[in-house]
Amino acid sequence: MTAYAIAHLQEAAPHPEIAEYIERIAGTFEPYGGRFLVHATQHEVREGSWPGHVVVIGFPGIAEARAWWDSPAYQEIAPLRSRHIDGDIILVEGVPVDYDPASTARAMREALAAQ
Repeated sequence: MTAYAIAHLQEAAPHPEIAEYIERIAGTFEPYGGRFLVHATQHEVREGSWPGHVVVIGFPGIAEARAWWDSPAYQEIAPLRSRHIDGDIILVEGVPVDYDPASTARAMREALAAQ
């Protein structure tokens, strides 16, 4: 099942290390089947607040996403970003193609009824 690395990164002043990180990151996730789905694009806030930037990298599965994050190649360049940009980063599994949200609602209703 597809998995994603999602980053919500705060605004940061340009820095040579950030440029180097951006130049090198794609090479770190290619061995794990990763690819940018969202990067360096504008977003529209429709509810709440979301300052900063969004990055989404897709992977074939959660094992590949974890292997990328833990890889020596990524860990080597991660400080180039983290020294200059604060943010939150998560790895998350997607849902199957045939996912039905009604089944989640049913499970929720059953749990509520059992209380």
